[in-house]
Amino acid sequence: MTSSFRHRPFHVPTSLIVAAGAALLLLTQASLSPVRADTLVAAALATHAPAPIDNAKPQGAPTSGGANTGSATVSEPTSQPKTLTAKAVDKVKQVAKSAADIFSRVPCMSPKGVNKAMGTLPHVANKLISGRPVLIIAFGSSSTQGYGSSAPEFAYPYRLAAQLKRQYPSADITVLNRGVGGEDAPEMMKRLQREVIDTHPDLVIWQVGTNAVLRDLDPVETGKLVDDGVSRIQAAGSDIVLVDPQYSPRVTERAESVSRIVRLLGKVAELHHIGLFPRFQVMRDWHEKQALPVDSFVIADGLHMNDWGYACFAQLLGDDIIRSVGQIRIGVNVPAAVQAYRPM
Repeated sequence: MTSSFRHRPFHVPTSLIVAAGAALLLLTQASLSPVRADTLVAAALATHAPAPIDNAKPQGAPTSGGANTGSATVSEPTSQPKTLTAKAVDKVKQVAKSAADIFSRVPCMSPKGVNKAMGTLPHVANKLISGRPVLIIAFGSSSTQGYGSSAPEFAYPYRLAAQLKRQYPSADITVLNRGVGGEDAPEMMKRLQREVIDTHPDLVIWQVGTNAVLRDLDPVETGKLVDDGVSRIQAAGSDIVLVDPQYSPRVTERAESVSRIVRLLGKVAELHHIGLFPRFQVMRDWHEKQALPVDSFVIADGLHMNDWGYACFAQLLGDDIIRSVGQIRIGVNVPAAVQAYRPM
């Protein structure tokens, strides 16, 4: 992996991002506080600058409890009808979209031979079937927060929300981004109740384990914390999908540690009968089976995904969610009561 990008087929041109930021600034000056306006512009102009470690927070990215950048409709924290703030966000989306579809040059293909068993998502399915609002929380660290993406709408929670909205156009679907850079299971457990459980989500997508590898945390202890967190989320009545670490140079150089984390997260998912999205295997397939250069889906820091990486991850995750919901709708694999499991 080199520090300069020779292969960047999915990089959004800087001129388009600058145009997006300029449009955003013009539209928001009249209605936003200086702090909020600066945050949105910084997010729109975010670049692929290298981060020394995963705990570096991207400029303009939402902190815990911040703006809902993952909502299908990108709602702003205001009671007014479509304000200049909302129009500004729409403008950023419009400009980014003019760069052409992100998969126009290299498609996002489902990997062969990678088991992505999502399991059943009864709460999501039942809400969609009955026409009630669906709330999804993306819980994790910087790759949930969106570090490395060129704008908030390219982070995976936003992409996922847009995909689900296209699949279920009449549904009220919201995806909240609860990613905080640099965290892993110990820090996430401290905010689990307040930012996840108390919000009463129908589905929690929990991305965890990367920082445990980078910080040399005990894999067994990480597994125990995730096991406890999953138990609490299930007890609160939410569906859960775990997402394991990304396949990237900074992670794969610690091969033994990441292998143990991947196995332990798989064990937690199996014991609790919940879904697991094997991001590590999926991304490795991009490189080894689909022959994509690593720097075509990972930014120059050797750790975080770029726009295409987030988009393909969200696409494949969304496909699995849609497939799981479809199985329940037609009566296949209808969930029974939560089965007993043995703690780790």
